[in-house]
Amino acid sequence: MKGIHSILIAFSLLAFACLLASAFDPSPLQDFCVAIKDIKDGVFVNGRFCKDPKLAVAEDFFFSGPNKPGNTSNQVGSNAIIVDVDKIPGLNTLGISLARIDYARYGLNPPHTHPRGTEILAFKIGKTKAVAFVGFSSQNAGVITNAKAAFGSNQPINPDVLAKAFQLDKDVVKYLQSRLWSG
Repeated sequence: MKGIHSILIAFSLLAFACLLASAFDPSPLQDFCVAIKDIKDGVFVNGRFCKDPKLAVAEDFFFSGPNKPGNTSNQVGSNAIIVDVDKIPGLNTLGISLARIDYARYGLNPPHTHPRGTEILAFKIGKTKAVAFVGFSSQNAGVITNAKAAFGSNQPINPDVLAKAFQLDKDVVKYLQSRLWSG
């Protein structure tokens, strides 16, 4: 009987402690937190300083760039217009950004990754060009272009290593390393 009594007391204390405990992660999103560059007037939130919400204006939530086609006359035949917190300060803390990618005929967007976000694409394809509208799950998804990272890195990777990794002739690797890599 004493054992059951001890279990009931322990269970009651545990139940009471659970009523008092409240642990959760607060939501990282706020209504808005317009990013500013002048640190004396703001509060530091999510990697940026934010202006007083009473001083927010419509322009903090608007950017007219994505409605204009980008110049696709380059070596890959595409142009990306990134719309992030630098272009729309009102995106700060909302966890989103977007892009418009214009493609010339036979143009491409080189293989790449976004280390701080995922993307979703919607295409509009015409006779002479295509446009992709991209949404990112981050206010700064970042981008790493695979070819530039391998062959155009600032500290060149040993050509023997790249030749073995990509199963290429060492002279081909040296040629690729000599190119100017965009992205």
